[in-house]
Amino acid sequence: MSVKIIPVIMAGGKGTRLWPLSRAEAPKQFLQFLGDFSLFQRTLQRVSDPALYEPAIIVTNADFRFIVAEQARSVDAELGAILLEPIARNTAPALAAAAFAILRDHGDGAIMQVLASDHEIDADTTYFDCIRLARETADAGKLVTFGIRPTEAATGYGYIETGDSLDSGAHKVARFIEKPNQQRAEELVADSRYLWNSGMFMLPVSQFLGEILRHAPGVYDAAQRAVQAAKHDLDFIRLDEETFSQAPDISVDYAVFEKTADAAVVPSGFRWSDLGSWDSVWAVGDKDADGNVLGEKVTVNNTRNSLVLSRDIHIAVQGLSEVAVIASEDAVYIGPLSESQNVGQIVKRLGASKSTSILTQTHPTSYRPWGSVASVLAGKRFEVKKLRVRPGASISLQKHHHRAEHWIVVRGTAEIIIDGQTRLLHENQSVDIPQGAVHRLSNPGKIPLELIEVQTGSYLGDDDIIRLDDDFGRT
Repeated sequence: MSVKIIPVIMAGGKGTRLWPLSRAEAPKQFLQFLGDFSLFQRTLQRVSDPALYEPAIIVTNADFRFIVAEQARSVDAELGAILLEPIARNTAPALAAAAFAILRDHGDGAIMQVLASDHEIDADTTYFDCIRLARETADAGKLVTFGIRPTEAATGYGYIETGDSLDSGAHKVARFIEKPNQQRAEELVADSRYLWNSGMFMLPVSQFLGEILRHAPGVYDAAQRAVQAAKHDLDFIRLDEETFSQAPDISVDYAVFEKTADAAVVPSGFRWSDLGSWDSVWAVGDKDADGNVLGEKVTVNNTRNSLVLSRDIHIAVQGLSEVAVIASEDAVYIGPLSESQNVGQIVKRLGASKSTSILTQTHPTSYRPWGSVASVLAGKRFEVKKLRVRPGASISLQKHHHRAEHWIVVRGTAEIIIDGQTRLLHENQSVDIPQGAVHRLSNPGKIPLELIEVQTGSYLGDDDIIRLDDDFGRT
């Protein structure tokens, strides 16, 4: 292959179907709940072969830009670009913008592979055989989707009816079918012509844009102008908000694939899941002798066919079967695995109450461009946090009008500036930051810096951070 594939990874989705671990500001693609890497990182690893792929393009939003960059850095993934959507406009405008960026940088002959960042895939020989078949089919002028061979009568996926065989071994798409009810799903699975619609594609860029122009000219025009007027911001490319917001809110399936005469499908037998519910996480997880999928901080007895995961606290489960028990830092979900599709109902009820709505939005641990910060304990006029600063990184040069801070180094070495004076702190050493003092924290070492921050004062909100200088362009 003379031209390598350019991966386009969609990483901007916000969802709570895997609550309480997944939340609006901490969606499932960035969580490490099965194994040592997040789903986003595992997606990057699947496109890491330099003989097959160019560096990936990530399409996300401004809220996730730093966690995208940090998670890519931590697995040594070279990125071609990080495109920031200023507003959510569904997959057609997002992919059109990515295609215009690729056309500008790589020319007419480019091939792009579209991947979701939150799918679980067994990237075995079968998987890469499908990738190569899709690439060959795209080279022949087809817009290719990957159709997964069904393993059950699932109602959570759309389906694809396969048509005539093509020379490459792929098939024409006869039609797309919306998510069916249970009876219809059973009928479809019984017929070998029908496949699950995975939402993954292999696309010849110029032809893809031509089909968008033909079938969705509003998407074409808005995406083209948004890329032309895009602004570079550190390592990110911000699509122009005024022009991108004029794009219709439409999926690529509706905008192009259901209308084009050039749609093709590769029947795919590799293991795949969109991990849309806790029962699907149980289905793909490594099971013990009793059929349980268990996290590290878990003890079970007389428990079978269950999913038990915990982030921080230790969970013990006695005498249950076919349940999901999921613990995060600040919430626990318990329910039958068969009810996993209904987690959204609990999330809706939580979101409707002022006292619990925060549980649907964010975790006590949040990510910053320099590392992470976790709330440990909070009360009237005080809060205790745990800060983690990656090697070589610094927080902004800042001050606070309403609070003082006390820092205690737990691990690593801290370089601290207070009112122009610099000092080094090592493990078990501490320092006071008076109210109003101009200060900065940096990690000059080669290991992550961990410290405890105790805030005291009349007001502790983040809007009391007055940034005077910032490596990441924040104000």
